[in-house]
Amino acid sequence: MAINAIQREIPISNTDFSRLNVAFLLTYALMYAGGGKLIDALGTRLGFLVIMVGWSLACASHGLARNFGMLAGSRLLLGAGEGGGFPAATKAVAEWFPVRERSTAMGIINAGTAVGAVIAPPMIAVIILTANWRWVFFATGALGLAWAVWWMRAYYSPAEHPQLSEAERQEIQEVLQPGSLERSGIPWLRLFSYRQVWGLVTAKFLSDAAWYFYLFWLPKYLYDARGFDTKSVGYFAWIPYAAAGIGSLLGGWFSSYLIRRGKSVNFARKTALGLSAAVMPLIWLVPFSPVQIAIVLFSIAFFGQQSWSTLVMILPADLFPLRTVGSVAGLVGLGGALGGVVLNLVVGYMLDHGTGYGPVFALSGSLHVIAFGVILLAIRQVRPLGETP
Repeated sequence: MAINAIQREIPISNTDFSRLNVAFLLTYALMYAGGGKLIDALGTRLGFLVIMVGWSLACASHGLARNFGMLAGSRLLLGAGEGGGFPAATKAVAEWFPVRERSTAMGIINAGTAVGAVIAPPMIAVIILTANWRWVFFATGALGLAWAVWWMRAYYSPAEHPQLSEAERQEIQEVLQPGSLERSGIPWLRLFSYRQVWGLVTAKFLSDAAWYFYLFWLPKYLYDARGFDTKSVGYFAWIPYAAAGIGSLLGGWFSSYLIRRGKSVNFARKTALGLSAAVMPLIWLVPFSPVQIAIVLFSIAFFGQQSWSTLVMILPADLFPLRTVGSVAGLVGLGGALGGVVLNLVVGYMLDHGTGYGPVFALSGSLHVIAFGVILLAIRQVRPLGETP
């Protein structure tokens, strides 16, 4: 959202903007895979602390940028710091929650990111209008460091939590029911031999390509195509993110609800994923709609995307042993970030060569439907590996 203010000091074309997004996504993709492995190696508590401190410092560094190169360097650092967040979240959910509750828990986590996105547009607008865009990044970095202190004080795995009795630890272990594969895990390189991994990575590549387009380009679309100023974007841009939070909660809750009603995990996850993907083509109508309807359509797309994302990111915990969940989630996130890289470059090129937003929305609105087809083909049954039907 700060891009309009940044452009007044640092010249940035649509192609340059896409390159800044790609700089973030490239290191984000690499660190997503590496961060997942780091989480499995260091543990969720320490691994996430290291990742979050790096992210906070990288975020604050944007405020020091004086030219495009420095801004791109900060984006590279931010991507490297951010990559381990969702693998850590997936691993934490797998550590603490049985399968019937996991999608609800992941939905709450995803909704938390949406709450931040709802708060951010008006706060960013206030900071830019009262100070300048640099303080947006300084303030966000400071908040990240404060959160990292809280995380280190608050989070422990069940085996290490100081407030759990031995009986409570045993109860958690019995609920999670680890088997022989669960205890040993799967070597990292061997993960590439599983079609389930390739299916999730490909589906995430497709769906997150669309998501990163919405995430990075929504404010710019409102500036460029709808004539909004900073105040107007701050007034309207939070609405789709609020819908994203609701989608996170409802998607996760609905899948858990189906399981509690006696449906299989396979049916519950795929039904919720299919419904999430089904609403995404509505985004095709955005360029032809009045601005108020366009915001509604963006909100539906954000709702469907975050419902989808909640469910896709819990699938590694449904399929793979606990000691491997962070690594699988990292590979899945790697695929998503690479999808964002590809589509951002395509979008920047298309817009700078006069294509307009119509074809871009047509492309992005199709990707979740294709991704759902990939999941149906690659994951015949959602159940732990090695478990018989």
